[in-house]
Amino acid sequence: MKWSKLTFLSKALITLAVAGAIGAGVYFLSPGLRVDESKSLSKLDVSDKDVNNVTTSAELPLPEETASSDVASKPLVRIAAYAWNAQSGIIVANGGAKTTKGSQMERNGVNLEIIRQDWLSELRNLQMKFIEEFDRGNANPKEGVAGIMIMGDGVPFYVSSVQQALNDKYGEGKYHVQAMGAVGLSYGEDKLIGPPSWKMNPPSMKGALISAVIGDGDWVTAVNYAAANGLKINPDPTTYDEDAVNFLASANDDYMESAKELIKSQTAGWTVPLKEVKNGKLTGKTINKKVDGCATWTPGDKTVFDALSGFTDIVSTKEFNNQMATTVLFVKEWADKNKETVSNIFKSAFIASNQMKQYDTWRRRASEAVAKSFGMETPQYWYDMFKGQKGEKNGISYNMGGSRVFNFADANQYYGVTDGVNRYKAVYDQVSRYLKDLNPAGFNQNVKRIVPYEEAVNLSFIKAIQNIDAGAAYATDYSKKATQVVASGEWRINFDVGRASIRPEGKDILEQIYNLLVQAEDSKLELVGHTDNTGNQEGNYSLSTARAEAVKSYLIQKGIPADRFQKVDGKGQDEPVADNTTPAGKAQNRRVVIAILK
Repeated sequence: MKWSKLTFLSKALITLAVAGAIGAGVYFLSPGLRVDESKSLSKLDVSDKDVNNVTTSAELPLPEETASSDVASKPLVRIAAYAWNAQSGIIVANGGAKTTKGSQMERNGVNLEIIRQDWLSELRNLQMKFIEEFDRGNANPKEGVAGIMIMGDGVPFYVSSVQQALNDKYGEGKYHVQAMGAVGLSYGEDKLIGPPSWKMNPPSMKGALISAVIGDGDWVTAVNYAAANGLKINPDPTTYDEDAVNFLASANDDYMESAKELIKSQTAGWTVPLKEVKNGKLTGKTINKKVDGCATWTPGDKTVFDALSGFTDIVSTKEFNNQMATTVLFVKEWADKNKETVSNIFKSAFIASNQMKQYDTWRRRASEAVAKSFGMETPQYWYDMFKGQKGEKNGISYNMGGSRVFNFADANQYYGVTDGVNRYKAVYDQVSRYLKDLNPAGFNQNVKRIVPYEEAVNLSFIKAIQNIDAGAAYATDYSKKATQVVASGEWRINFDVGRASIRPEGKDILEQIYNLLVQAEDSKLELVGHTDNTGNQEGNYSLSTARAEAVKSYLIQKGIPADRFQKVDGKGQDEPVADNTTPAGKAQNRRVVIAILK
């Protein structure tokens, strides 16, 4: 293909690839060269209020399968999306890939086409093509797509990288891509897959190589789990650190490739050549490493479990239940000229989703629309996977699937409109920290700034929705005792010496803890404080308990319910993790351990 015919983003990606290849030549031939050191991350915040509302309403007629003639004369709106079951609500609202008779989209005057595209790079290209046509003066471009649907935790990476490309091509701030609302939620469908030992003994993940679409939502799930368990992350997918969790960038930015790479490695002995790194320096050795796990979603999870024995789901969006909303992003400048259409797309999805929550006939119809739209599997497959399925192989149990759809009450609650807890902002801010700290694929070198939440998210279109029952906010029941530890990690929160008052620099860590807790809203918590051996033993028991209580009080003030804390305790100086004879060791021993339970 001629260079002149390539899109701007394609040229940018090729240029980056060539530059990367030249850099890699120097990098691979220079042992001892300083590289990014593996990092310990603050854990991700998880919300304490589940989002799962049902607004009682009469059963509506199901959409037909034949194309709508009523909206055929209206401008066609295209949205591209992964094959993902959490999109069931908006797909059945449309009656399928194209608007059908009797569908909610037709009733609200929307002519919509949903296009399957599983490659993140192609989703970018499609939206860039749309903007190119729009910039030429075409009010409703036939090329590309006005909107895309992706994982909400992948939005900081997507919006920031695309915004940089837009600024470079059209000038600062002429065009924007924004998240304008969510229509569903992954509830177990997206997961980290690995050997059961990773679940029973998280430190056994050290040295593992995990295939993932780096920067996207499933990668975030794996990073969350490692961070919550105090494990270092190797930020460089071209190197190998035996003391950290390592990631392999899946071929074509495709989540199905993540699953296939794990299978190929485990069954055919396929390995990846990686340059060994220790303490942030290349050793000059190359490690041929097998892939040990993957981060993927349905149907990738079923593909793995069908092909392999000895693997299970380690952690998923059922534990980090607010992490991954099905987020719709539109080109802002086009959306501003089509406000009613954009609002009606969300309105239609919310009405259909509320029908799915109440009536099995709607869930069945949604599974038919999903199977036909994706051109993959059967309606029964998607119906079963929407609810979530359990399996067992050679004595090892595993979970597959699990999705939710959003009605209007869910959307309002998720963004904090009704109860003041903005779950999505907690997700967005935490993932933004991951991008800054881990620098996936040279993110910080290629993108001048991470677009802040306030610029990346535009809720005006869902706030403009009228004539729909908003329902009441749902609250999680924390009365039952939690028994299973999802993750347990240690945070070094700075306190004044000999006191339980949190120092200002400690509050940044607590903000990150809060964000993680917002994402795992269904979970309960245990806090255990620890001290160094300064002072007397009895006094340190009291001090460590007081520090754990100070953390609890801070989180309660932020909005975490008091009944979510199952235990708050102090161990004093009894359980050191480092040498108390050195200042560095003492600092490590002054800590609070936070366990997330379900």
